[in-house]
Parts: sequence; structure tokens; C-alpha cells
Amino acid sequence: MLTFYAPDLTAPQPTYQLSEEESKHAVRVLRLAPGDAVVLVDGRGGVFQATVADANPKRCQLRLTGHELVPRRAYFVHVAVAPTKNLDRMEWLVEKAVEVGVDRLTFLRCARSERRELKLERLEKIAVSALKQSGQAWLPQLDELTDFAAFVPTLTAETTFIAHLEAGERTALAQVAAQGTSCCVLIGPEGDFTPQEIEAARARGIRPVTLGASRLRTETAALAAVFTVHLARERSSS
Repeated sequence: MLTFYAPDLTAPQPTYQLSEEESKHAVRVLRLAPGDAVVLVDGRGGVFQATVADANPKRCQLRLTGHELVPRRAYFVHVAVAPTKNLDRMEWLVEKAVEVGVDRLTFLRCARSERRELKLERLEKIAVSALKQSGQAWLPQLDELTDFAAFVPTLTAETTFIAHLEAGERTALAQVAAQGTSCCVLIGPEGDFTPQEIEAARARGIRPVTLGASRLRTETAALAAVFTVHLARERSSS
């Protein structure tokens, strides 16, 4: 079923008009005609069934026929990652993390970060596209680029972990990710977190973890963290 994003949709209401961008895509690209069935998602758990009433390429009108609220999962997955210099790699991460199921992505400005500025508009559009493609009902929160030093004090130590490559004792994320109702994993830039940043996290009670024996790219590590948390939760509930 074709899915469209409707962030301003509230229930109940009999009709809804797609945005001009979504209208053009529905009518000119997908060739939808009156009577065709579609699905709308509001990004807040709302899923709406509808049919095309007026296939206008600028103001496509839909008739709503049903509604359901998809509850959030029982746990919250949060990844904080230092964006790479190549923005394409962050776009890939956003797309895949939404598909796998992330609840929040925070972008970190670290001492070794190559990218010091980040505009979210493009990443937000990619997140919406991935939401529709994967059939998700909840759009993840994307945070502006935030200084590592300012971000760490806001975290709950018991459910936050820092993945780094420095020598020392580290626990496999899969062994600890099932604790509590939320999990936040910090992923550093290509040059890794500095020893000072790692120590600052440890001083707040944030535990070091490993994602495996391989040295992963930043975006790969972030996606692996999302997937690992899901696997850990599934195993703990089985």
C-alpha cells in the first residue's frame, strides 16, 4: 500500500489534502486516480486509511476511511554520533537507522570531528522517506549538532554507553543493551573520541562498550548499535 506523510493530520476528520509536494508525487509520478486506496502516517503513531477523492496534482484530496494508533515499542533506542565530513554517509545512516528502528539520533560535535556544522533539512526529508518506505509509524527525533561536553551531562548514566577504540576494559554492547527501558549509545568521529572525552563520559558513570572485533566506520558503528540494541531486547524477552 502506498504511504504518504501527513504530519498535521488529526483524527477524526472526513477528508485530508496532501501537501503540494506529496500531491505532485501521488498524481504525476504514481498516477493515482479517484478511488485508489492509500495510507497516511503522521509520524506520531497515527496510521490512517484513505482513498483518493480528487486527483489534483497540486491539491490531492483524500477521503479518510479508518484510523489506528500504533503504540511505541516498550524500549527507546537513542544513538548519538559525530557526523562524518562526507554528508552522504550520514544520509545513508539516517535512512537505514529509521528502517531498522531508531527513536532518536543526536549529532555530536567532538574534538576530532571533521564536520563542524550540520543542516538537518535534508536529513529530515530522508527520515520521512525511510519512514514511509519501511512502514514505520513513529518518526525519530533528529537533534541539531551538539557539543559533546554539553550533551554528556544530560544523559542517564545507567542506560548510556560509549563505544570507543581505546585500550581498556569494554563490555560487549549486546550484553548490556537490554537493561532498562531506554538505551543511548555514543559513537565518535573517524578519529575516535579523545582520551579526555572518554574520561569525561566515564566520570559521569557512562560505561565503555565494544561493537565487536572489527574497526567500523562511524556510520556503520552507529547502525550496528541500533541493530544490536534490538537484538538484545528481543533475546531478553524471549
